[in-house]
Amino acid sequence: MAATPAIAVLERARIPHTVHRYPHHGAGRSFGDDAVDAMVTALGVVPGQVFKTLVISGPDILATAVIPVPAHLSMKATARALGVPRVAMADPAVVTRATGYVLGGVSPLGQRNRLATVVDVSAQQWPTVLCSAGRRGMEIQLSPADLISLCAATTADLTV
Repeated sequence: MAATPAIAVLERARIPHTVHRYPHHGAGRSFGDDAVDAMVTALGVVPGQVFKTLVISGPDILATAVIPVPAHLSMKATARALGVPRVAMADPAVVTRATGYVLGGVSPLGQRNRLATVVDVSAQQWPTVLCSAGRRGMEIQLSPADLISLCAATTADLTV
């Protein structure tokens, strides 16, 4: 299987990472829940170490929020972190067009158009975190510092 743009970014930067593949079910479940179930079972990680990538839009901004799968995004906290008055979830067609990824496979790395990114501060408590590798059924495990650095992300408390 060919590397995704997210994996290519890590390889070009020579960032240590591990790619994990798993079967995704999708039918009636969130893609994040599939990833959590697979990673907890295969690696013994805590659900809060598995992060989802959400694309949000606001006045004159399209951005990425990276939060733990079990958590819920606080729109107010995210708007504050981005310095805009309000944000909402981006339209799925806009997400695909801007990132180059399909829903359920959006990675914060290797996006077609590099979006402003905010990573939930909880990522920094873990030695490694997992996020989408850019394809459904694939996760990348890497250090939170490397994720934040490669995304040129800021960190903030983004969850409710």
